[in-house]
Amino acid sequence: MKRILFVCSQNRLHSPTAERIFAHVSGLVVASVGLDHDAAVKINADYVVGSDLIVVMEKSHEMKLMRRFKRYLSGVKVVCLDIPDQYAYMDPELVKILWEKVPPCLE
Repeated sequence: MKRILFVCSQNRLHSPTAERIFAHVSGLVVASVGLDHDAAVKINADYVVGSDLIVVMEKSHEMKLMRRFKRYLSGVKVVCLDIPDQYAYMDPELVKILWEKVPPCLE
């Protein structure tokens, strides 16, 4: 099983969408978190060390992740999808983009 953590700012739109659409993919265990202090589900070191792959939505998320959790990232692959914060939860365009960008990261 590959453990994937999807990360955005608030854990309300992008990362929960990714979690929902990849939750039923065979061989994956997925979760989603936010980096902001008021995120619906806040990231912590346990999420980071418990992941094989961390997928961030924007470059700013990657920089925050690296700054706050660098010591826990050894052996964890981090990928930035460069998806701007302009989509609603389960927006069909966001779902399409995620299906295009995430599977290549899983190989």
